Amino acid sequence: MIDKKLPPERLLWLDLELTGIDVETDIILEVAALVSDFNFVNLAEYQAAVSQNQAEVRELMNANAWWQNFPQTRQQLLDEVKNGKPLITIEDELIRLIDEQFKGKPAVLAGNSIHNDRSFIKKYLPRLEAKLHYRMLDVSSFKVLMQAKYGVTIDKPEIHRAKSDIQASIEELKYYLKWFKDGSTDS
Repeated sequence: MIDKKLPPERLLWLDLELTGIDVETDIILEVAALVSDFNFVNLAEYQAAVSQNQAEVRELMNANAWWQNFPQTRQQLLDEVKNGKPLITIEDELIRLIDEQFKGKPAVLAGNSIHNDRSFIKKYLPRLEAKLHYRMLDVSSFKVLMQAKYGVTIDKPEIHRAKSDIQASIEELKYYLKWFKDGSTDS
């Protein structure tokens, strides 16, 4: 049983690069994870390409117009899935990371639109899902609030690689938190 009153000490920042966002038809191409404390100090990290059939990846990417906007990233991922790791190996390595870093406590998942990544975790990485806390820290919730209520936006790089996206999500959250600390207090 999780003690809801006991605050977590660490976050498991995670990002998946996917062929698209439909959990029923799309597949995972790349996984990155970063463990941080609540001062966003990097305590551990992980990154791996997923071994996938290149023809299937190409077909799924071609069916998703979004990928046409990122030809360089598209080609990098196509090249890397050739020599990627099996998903079961990645799951084992992520579980080891969680066991080492969270010492038996559930890991609070963090990231941008992390609910979508979690749906892929539930489907493709169920043993990893079992290690996660039911709560998540979703930076996109801050984004919605900051844009709609305060008119605050942040420009982020559009790299679309898992590790870079995690780093951008952490920087985005730090920006919003700094704004609350130093910025406007008008409501």
